[in-house]
Amino acid sequence: MLGRVIKKDDVIIYESTVYPGATEDECIPVVERLSGLSLNEDFFAGYSPERINPGDKSHRVEDILKVTSGSDQATADFVDALYYSVIRAGTFKASSIKVAEAAKVIENTQRDVNIALINELSMIFNKLDIDTLEVLEAAGTKWNFLPFRPGLVGGHCIGVDPYYLTHKSESVGYRPEMILAGRRINDGMGSYVVSQLIKKMINQKIEVSGSRVLVMGLTFKENCPDIRNTKVIDIVDELKAHEVDVDIIDPWCDPLEAANEYGLVVSKAAEEGVYDAVLVAVAHDEFKEMGIKAIRKLGRPKHILYDLKYVLPKDDVDTRL
Repeated sequence: MLGRVIKKDDVIIYESTVYPGATEDECIPVVERLSGLSLNEDFFAGYSPERINPGDKSHRVEDILKVTSGSDQATADFVDALYYSVIRAGTFKASSIKVAEAAKVIENTQRDVNIALINELSMIFNKLDIDTLEVLEAAGTKWNFLPFRPGLVGGHCIGVDPYYLTHKSESVGYRPEMILAGRRINDGMGSYVVSQLIKKMINQKIEVSGSRVLVMGLTFKENCPDIRNTKVIDIVDELKAHEVDVDIIDPWCDPLEAANEYGLVVSKAAEEGVYDAVLVAVAHDEFKEMGIKAIRKLGRPKHILYDLKYVLPKDDVDTRL
């Protein structure tokens, strides 16, 4: 598209998260081929990775420092000045487009690896019969302990971007170990959660096959309508593989989008007193406001309440991650 509309002296600015080199090695050659123009002679390019946190009312686009870069020094200065005019938090001019690309992709990769570590620790603590959150709160009293929590890692950024970097790394002859190990752990969390829930159901003499389970939340994060690459779908699929009848409620999710994207029926509210297990998968404010009594009412007299997101106090739930 850009190759067909670009004209002489135009500046293209890319924002998508990519591996280092993608802008100059993959995108620009397409523009040059279709336009007949040459980079840094007829047109110019910049790269400024988007930095936005969906659902976060405090960290808006203009309040987050912006990394900028350009295909030559003059373009880098132009791109930096352009963003500086609208970003209150200011800008950081990287030395090259590749540096800016790499900076963005490792932001998400670092977060992914850190969450994977906490997820693995939660598995260890579960076997040791230690509450993970209590451990993290105790460790968090040290000033430099990083405040990550275990959970599902979905969405269109953190769960995807590390693969861009590992792809590029393998193309130049290096196979990353830590990054891919973190991805394996995080991609397997849906299956792990279901295995823990089913164990609890079996221990309570609740028949798994043919049971009804309510999953509270489908979006990839709290207070956000985005369902792209949500890992809650892994929980739903795993439950269905065990012949469980799954219902889903989510006040933020568009039911039509869920039906088109995943073939799922999503409701805004659930029946009371009919579920053999209730799994709080997303920490929407609406679920927090319901409180333990309202959530417990959704289950049968004998049911399992699994709190994946630490929405409820430890003593009020049957199990949590």
